[in-house]
Amino acid sequence: MTDTLFGGDPSSHSGASPTALPPAYPERAAWGTAPKLRAWQQEALDKYLALAPRDYLAVATPGAGKTTFALRVASTLIEQGAVNRVTIVAPTDHLKRQWADAAARVGIAIDPNFKNADGAHGRGFMGVAVTYAQVASKPLLHRAKTEAARTLVILDEIHHGGESLSWGDGLREAFDPAVRRLALTGTPFRSDTSPIPFVEYAEDADGIRRSKADYTYGYGQALRDHVVRPVIFMAYSGQMRWRTSAGEEMAASLGEAAVTKDVTAQAWRTALNPQGEWIPAVLAGADRRLTEVRRSVPDAGGLVIATDHDDARAYAGLLKKVSGESPTVILSDDAKASNKIEEFSAGDKRWMVAVRMVSEGVDVPRLAVGVYATSTSTPLFFAQAVGRFVRARRRGETASVFLPSVPQLTALANSMEAERDHALDRPSKDEDGLMDLEESLMDEANREEKASDTLVKGKYEALESQAAFDRVLFDGGEFGMGGDVGSDEELDFLGIPGLLDADQVATLLRQRQQDQVSRRKGRPAPATSSPAGVPDHRRLMDLRNELAKNVSAWSARTGTPHGVVHNKLRELCGGPAVAQASEDQLHARLAKLRDWFVGRT
Repeated sequence: MTDTLFGGDPSSHSGASPTALPPAYPERAAWGTAPKLRAWQQEALDKYLALAPRDYLAVATPGAGKTTFALRVASTLIEQGAVNRVTIVAPTDHLKRQWADAAARVGIAIDPNFKNADGAHGRGFMGVAVTYAQVASKPLLHRAKTEAARTLVILDEIHHGGESLSWGDGLREAFDPAVRRLALTGTPFRSDTSPIPFVEYAEDADGIRRSKADYTYGYGQALRDHVVRPVIFMAYSGQMRWRTSAGEEMAASLGEAAVTKDVTAQAWRTALNPQGEWIPAVLAGADRRLTEVRRSVPDAGGLVIATDHDDARAYAGLLKKVSGESPTVILSDDAKASNKIEEFSAGDKRWMVAVRMVSEGVDVPRLAVGVYATSTSTPLFFAQAVGRFVRARRRGETASVFLPSVPQLTALANSMEAERDHALDRPSKDEDGLMDLEESLMDEANREEKASDTLVKGKYEALESQAAFDRVLFDGGEFGMGGDVGSDEELDFLGIPGLLDADQVATLLRQRQQDQVSRRKGRPAPATSSPAGVPDHRRLMDLRNELAKNVSAWSARTGTPHGVVHNKLRELCGGPAVAQASEDQLHARLAKLRDWFVGRT
């Protein structure tokens, strides 16, 4: 097969010299371009050039600059004559365009409009940008293109190669002949056990085969290097009430640790219902936070990630009432979605609302405030979503993400710095067969990554939702005493300045925490209108939240699953599950936890 299939002689296309790459950080450069490589990029490039490998896997946190690194590799290989064709594989059509634009800025002509039916891309291009689905549907076509030239294949977000058996087989078939393959990912690998093509696996000390990266640059390191923004998580709890498919009315506190996974899922779904009070209150808090950030970052924008199209449209309506401005709504079936994203990125509108397509890889550097209004809870999706807010433009910009206070999400927020590999084998359960509630819920959600709805709509009816400010999560720590929406306790944290580096954020959060403790110590006990013998539901809610926080802290300190801690407290102190416990029973459990923390049994 000749090169005429691909739009001309490959030797006629040259990549730009690495010294020609345009300016970047601290002055923001175009996506995927930089004049000088960051330390990690240079280190990864030096290792790559020293090894000259056929396969190379670089794992770097979102916002760190994987695109710049990959295009520098491509430019260098083209200059050396090692390759004369570049194929870029990306998850979405929008990302194909972003890659093509970034490559063009460094002199590499990539055709993002190539379709399988075309057979050949346009003349003047050095290669194509395609999606994983595109490759999987016609692997032999892409194999022929790969064989016809000395091809470098850049596999962006390579975990998509494990989407299904057919996708993985298609990738292997199409790109087995490539002379070089550069795999990139910025998020935890998939939770399934399907091998990802062109990724090396090695057994760890427990006999579990895990993916082996050639270079890793995690969020914690990037934060220390001021390459990414610090992320402040604003967690909101509240009381939820709903009717089950059997007609039974249920109520629970959002994020209560000692409930079943079904109750947690239904409470979570109820919170996200746009007809309730929870999501409007959280959106109002997020808009207030955005206003504060825009005092020092005038073009800062916000993104709401919704579960489905109906919710996205409803949230947009709520945001218009709160902010006075119609948000940009991004729906996956909208042919103009990519143009809308680009317009939002280049403008100064306050809010964008999307379902899934802005969750991964899409570059909107001015996003500074997010609302995680979806029931998707896999580590992969969470990391992708949070990754939209961490890209740094200048030192001091912070990101704020609002989320439901449920165990799956708070656990993920507290483990932002954790580095995860893809495991081909499942670790065994502990000897007692007890599973951490958070882990079991994650496993349940991870079984079907595309199922953003934990519950099918129609199986239950949301009746009522109320929001309460729970706490702030940052750098593995928790801050705040909880409080009503609009209270000083909430406003203390919503009003944090928008320009702070990580150390300043930690210092300020500790100060706000201490201020709240001091205020509470000097505040008289709140009056209650409840007659004698009638439980104060507000006081019970506060105690449940306090117990949940302390159990979470003890779990993190000892590695004991939340459910096991709660069961031990019930065994020692007596009484029913948290949702049914009295004030005295909750106080007894809190006292027992305090004893544990100071070493008393």
